[in-house]
Amino acid sequence: MNKLAFSKPSGTDADSDVLFTRFRETGYDGLQLKAGQYMPYLDDPQRFIDTWGQYPGAASALICWCKLDYEGKKLLKKIIAFGRNVGTEMIVYCHNAPRAGMTIEELKGYAVELSEVGKQARDVGLAFSLHNHYDQPVMHRDDIEVFFSHVKNSTVGLTVDTAHLVKSGEMDVAGIIRDFRSVIDNFHLKDIENGEFRVLGTASIDFKPVFVAIQDIGYPGWISTDEESGADMAAAMQQCYDFMKAGLE
Repeated sequence: MNKLAFSKPSGTDADSDVLFTRFRETGYDGLQLKAGQYMPYLDDPQRFIDTWGQYPGAASALICWCKLDYEGKKLLKKIIAFGRNVGTEMIVYCHNAPRAGMTIEELKGYAVELSEVGKQARDVGLAFSLHNHYDQPVMHRDDIEVFFSHVKNSTVGLTVDTAHLVKSGEMDVAGIIRDFRSVIDNFHLKDIENGEFRVLGTASIDFKPVFVAIQDIGYPGWISTDEESGADMAAAMQQCYDFMKAGLE
């Protein structure tokens, strides 16, 4: 059975309060936190637990955005350690590097480097998942194929972001889900129209074949809405849940 999560930036303390205190009563099983929602606690995980630990699933996944240089790898180690301490299940990695000028050999190298990070996460009981992203190294279908053919020992999974695929020109989202079923370990469902992210189910993506593909492959894991439209926190939380729940049923 799928576990449903919510993810949305919180611009104010009031937004954060709504996010953490209402996600479970809305029906979600967990949150996939943006960096700004957990980074202030990174050096003091107990403070995060004291503040939000009464809400099970409050840190089910941590989304991070950093390079693979020395400082970036150092940060990833800290995030993994923090996640282990606060009950995180998964680190979702966005590769903060432009795709322009990238070579196939560089992409293969990224797979090897991230495999090492994935092993570090696995060694402490966490999954490590790469998020496909517009204008980043793993952007197109072919990028996904090359990257995952060079991942070592299944140490990195794939977070499928629907809107970033469409923004990258990959319109057959359902086909990508079926083709890469063996590496998918997370979904970010997000809608888009004219290059702008919208509340799930209100824009141009036809999610019917997406939901059918998720069911056809027997996917059992996390499915998160990744809400980045700027809509009201509570209203978007409810609307996205209702849309996902109806689609999966």
